[in-house]
Amino acid sequence: MADLWESRRVAPEHPQVRHVAEALRERGAHGEVRMLPDSARTAEQAATALGCEVGAIANSLIFDAGGEPLLILTSGSHRVDTAKVAADHDLATLRRAAPDFVRAHTGQTIGGVSPVGHPTPLRTFVDTELARHGTVWAAAGHPHAVFPTTYDELLHVTCGAAISVEG
Repeated sequence: MADLWESRRVAPEHPQVRHVAEALRERGAHGEVRMLPDSARTAEQAATALGCEVGAIANSLIFDAGGEPLLILTSGSHRVDTAKVAADHDLATLRRAAPDFVRAHTGQTIGGVSPVGHPTPLRTFVDTELARHGTVWAAAGHPHAVFPTTYDELLHVTCGAAISVEG
């Protein structure tokens, strides 16, 4: 295992990666955090690195819902229809969060936001499209770190609600 880590730019000891791995274990997740040789800030980059369909990538998107953070885990093949999600869930406003807002509420940077390991639990929605994939890949606190999971496990570890994100 040491050889694998030595060949990567980001060590598994990175504080956010370690924190996410601990949060996953605490919640009973089965997948192990893996480090990618290159950054995977987009679903396309992650799918290419992992050799999977882009739809199997769980994008962790933080939205500003009237000043409150909302995490939407969406399939890499989907775009979030913010008007639909806001209307369906009685949210007055819903807009993509600024980088500072993301970091303040997750402790992580855009491109590496994990579904877990935030300073406080976030209200979370999980795209039902992810259920089509046996293995779903999510970020693990850093753009080089990912972990495998399942749709059901993702719902469990995030206490998320299953929703449709497209109009």
